[in-house]
Amino acid sequence: MSGINRLDIKQLRVLQLLLQERNVSRVANVMGLTQQAVSEQLRKLRGTFDDQLFIRTSNGVVPTPLAESLETQVNQVVQDIEALFPDRAFEPSTLEGVFHITASDYALMTVLPALLDAVNKAAPHLKIIVRDFESDALNKLMLTGEVDLAISFPHFIPETCPSMFLFHEQHVCVVSKHSPLAGQQLSIEALAPHPQLIISPSRANLKGSHDHWFAEKGLRRNVVMSIPSFSAAPSIIGASHLACFLPSRLLPNDHLAKVELDELPPCFDVIAAWHQRSSNSPILKWMLALMHAMFVEPQALEQTR
Repeated sequence: MSGINRLDIKQLRVLQLLLQERNVSRVANVMGLTQQAVSEQLRKLRGTFDDQLFIRTSNGVVPTPLAESLETQVNQVVQDIEALFPDRAFEPSTLEGVFHITASDYALMTVLPALLDAVNKAAPHLKIIVRDFESDALNKLMLTGEVDLAISFPHFIPETCPSMFLFHEQHVCVVSKHSPLAGQQLSIEALAPHPQLIISPSRANLKGSHDHWFAEKGLRRNVVMSIPSFSAAPSIIGASHLACFLPSRLLPNDHLAKVELDELPPCFDVIAAWHQRSSNSPILKWMLALMHAMFVEPQALEQTR
C-alpha cells in the first residue's frame, strides 16, 4: 500500500505540531487528545515513513533529519487543507488548554491584573500559567513553546521576536515618606551622591539602568543596594534612607513620597512579544487584541482630546 493511502489528516497535524512543539504532552494539549493517542499517531507515522521521526529526550522530542526535511511540505499541505474550510467565528468561551505567559515583575503588577481578569471572564475554561521572567533563556523558551507570550521591556526581548507596543512609561524618583527629601525639589547633581537603590531583576549587581544617563551629565550616582523585584521595593525604600527610581504606574504607594527632580530619565516602552511561529495562533491574536483595547486604544483616545 502506498504511503498516501496510509496517511490521514490527523497524522499530518500531529506531525506538524510535533515539529513545532517538540513535546508530546503539549501537542496532546493543543489537539485535545491524550498523550497516548498522540503517541499512537506517531507510531503510525513511523511506519508510514519507515523512520523514527522523533527521538525522545528528557525535555521532549528531537526530530530526525528526515522529519526536519518534511516540515515545510507538511506545513503547506496542512495550510492547503485548512483553506478548504470556511473560517469559523472565534469564541473565547469554548477555549480549553493551557496558555503560558512570562512577565517581568513590573508587568505582573501593572499589565497582568487587568489582562488575566478579562481572560478569565471571557474564557473560563482556558488555563493560564504565568512563569518567572528569564531573559537569558527567553528565546529558547519561546522557540520550544514553553512560553506563548512575554510582557516586559524591549531590551529584555530577542530582536527576532515580533512584538506589540503597549504603553510608554516614565521613571520617577521616590524616597521614604519620612525622608527629609520627601516632596522636595532637587537637582540631578544633588541627587547623584545620595545613597540609591536599584531594581535589577536579571543581574545581581550594582549597575542600574540610569547609570549611563547620569554619566552623560558627568555625574556618578551612589548606588549602594540592589534588589531583584519591584514588588519588594516600596517596603525597603519606606524603611530606609535610600532614593530610588520607580516606574510611575507603581505609584502612589503609602510607603513612598516623590522627589521632584529638575529633569527625569528618558521614557521607556512596555511591550508584548511572541515567537514568530505563533503569529497565526487565534488565542495569541485574541490576547493581543485584549491588551490593545486595554492599553493602546485609551492612549490614542487621550491624544485626540
